[in-house]
Amino acid sequence: MSDMITADLVDLDLSADTKEAAARALAERMVAQGRVTDLDGFLADVAAREAQMPTGLDGGIGIPHCRSEHVTEPTLAFGRSAAGVDFGAADGPADLIFLIAAPVGADDAHLTILSALARQLMNAEFTAALRSVGDASAAAALIRGEEPTGAESVAEGAEDSVAVSAAASAETATGSPDEETGEPERPFRVVAVTSCPTGIAHTYMAAESLENAGREAGVEVAVETQGSAGFTRLDPAVIEAADGVIFAHDVPVREKDRFAGKPTVDTGVKAAINRPGELIGEVRGKAARGEVTAAGAAGAAGSSGASPVERGGGSGEGYGTKLRVWLMSGVSYMVPFVAAGGLLIALGFAIGGYEINKAPSVMDHFVWSQADSWAALLFQIGGVAFAFLVPVLAGYISYGMADRPGLVPGFVGGSIALTINAGFLGGLAAGLISGAVVMAIQRVRIPAALRGIMPVVVIPLISSAVVGFLMFVVIGKPIASAQKAMTDWLSDLSGANAILLGALLGLMMCFDLGGPVNKVAYAFATAGIAVSDPSDSAMKIMAAVMAAGMVPPLAMALATTVRSRLFNAAERENGKAAWVLGASFISEGAIPFAAADPLRVIPSSMVGGAVTGALSMAFGATLRAPHGGIFVVPLIGNPLLYLVAIAAGVCVTTGLVIVLKGLRKPTPGAVAQGPGGADPSATTPGAKRPVAA
Repeated sequence: MSDMITADLVDLDLSADTKEAAARALAERMVAQGRVTDLDGFLADVAAREAQMPTGLDGGIGIPHCRSEHVTEPTLAFGRSAAGVDFGAADGPADLIFLIAAPVGADDAHLTILSALARQLMNAEFTAALRSVGDASAAAALIRGEEPTGAESVAEGAEDSVAVSAAASAETATGSPDEETGEPERPFRVVAVTSCPTGIAHTYMAAESLENAGREAGVEVAVETQGSAGFTRLDPAVIEAADGVIFAHDVPVREKDRFAGKPTVDTGVKAAINRPGELIGEVRGKAARGEVTAAGAAGAAGSSGASPVERGGGSGEGYGTKLRVWLMSGVSYMVPFVAAGGLLIALGFAIGGYEINKAPSVMDHFVWSQADSWAALLFQIGGVAFAFLVPVLAGYISYGMADRPGLVPGFVGGSIALTINAGFLGGLAAGLISGAVVMAIQRVRIPAALRGIMPVVVIPLISSAVVGFLMFVVIGKPIASAQKAMTDWLSDLSGANAILLGALLGLMMCFDLGGPVNKVAYAFATAGIAVSDPSDSAMKIMAAVMAAGMVPPLAMALATTVRSRLFNAAERENGKAAWVLGASFISEGAIPFAAADPLRVIPSSMVGGAVTGALSMAFGATLRAPHGGIFVVPLIGNPLLYLVAIAAGVCVTTGLVIVLKGLRKPTPGAVAQGPGGADPSATTPGAKRPVAA
């Protein structure tokens, strides 16, 4: 492993008693060698990876690892702990701890060597040698592959995983002779894909574990590792000849369509490391029973072939983890619509003023030389893009649960959510209902003659009808009734206590970020100024509502700026767009954060919104425009105090979010802080710890 690990990067008497302390002790050695430039920044990146999924493995191994901009070159540090350090493995603490650091732009050759180490950790003789080695230099040499381990050296393990697995399985899985021909019976064949968020360690360890289990079971296993060093696609002929498929992944499988139409087990990457034999047995059982999903049986393009009950997080994971994966599937596809639509709307307001929303359609009236026409064009394009938010959210939540068969009912349900003014919450409900309906249909045993029409006719027809009925008849009426009740209640409160009303409106604006409760508060405010001569109290209500609605996205943008290590890379990028969206009074800019971490983001937003609403009413700020954000500040009464009210609410929400995320348990990272919205996945219980040779 060249000089990625030296004796100076080895600690055979690691005294740390927590994973944070262990990571810090090993990282300090990297800093001393000039391999890491910012200790705290690097440890925050390690903590972010740890929060995505614990890095402890059965067998007493911990492999904290990450890509980081604070790493100058690929580096590995090794520590051996006599007492053991808990990295979240099911069988207890780890005594062998490897801290793997890769630069953001690490070259493929170095990452391939690091992945080879990950595969070698599945070798019991290798880990036994590390437990008995007497000095740091010998340990570093052993890890570099300079001494034999009783099996392949680390360097030899760097060969392409697909080629190794195919060759090994061809040699060992010969099968039993066929009684009629006397020729060896063709062994059971499995193709697998492994991938993890970082793509450095777990990806390759899962591949090695599956290959080893396949050899023991007499099964041919060919693995495609979709890691940081890129991936070599399995030969289509190998996939075609396979009897089953195993997806062991924590990030979406790339080009999943290639594996459609086969018995499939879909699970997390750690399950393949801890219980590969069970997964192989499970896929063999499905093949024996002919369990192929309807979409897969029909060979529909884009089908994963995965069993409905296993999508969205995999077997062995809790419902909460699966739910988060499903929700984030919808949010990840929705975010580009939020950014594009919101920025276009903001540009329209900036160029054309707050009344641009009343401009006629540009199809009927567009003058090339007039700025107002261009502003109206941008505003109307943005409005069209925004109209896709809820359908896309619902459609891809359903997709995350049931793959492509879930798209049609998901989009239909999301569109109905808009029709009945159910907004963001209606989209969430529509997506979950759609996915559940499709999953239920896919559980039904279908005669082979009908499987061909299932994905294109039967599933879309039945699921759309069921979802439409539930959304229109069951969900729509309660939402409409709730809206009317809340509107009447607000009308009764308007003359009683302006500050209390402002706080209440602020709470409502931040409760569901564009959903039905938010819309009731906004409709109440706009109804008051939709007259030729609105009252002063009506304009105060409109000002409080818009101010509170700006708080959540602005607060999330500020939080990602002042405590970026609490958020993952995608959230930090969303935070940049949230500055403009919040300033434009587009509360939906905070939806990605709320969907990822609702228990921290939504209450924090509500508190900040209540503060802003109350202060706006107390300051007597007024507003005649129904929209516009900071672009209509010249039209606001008491504009300076109005901005103070917004700033106060943003600071309150930002502070609460940072505090709540910093108090997460278990607390990741050396600075007692971890990324927002990422709940560590539970490890698989009951796995056995291998006995070292």
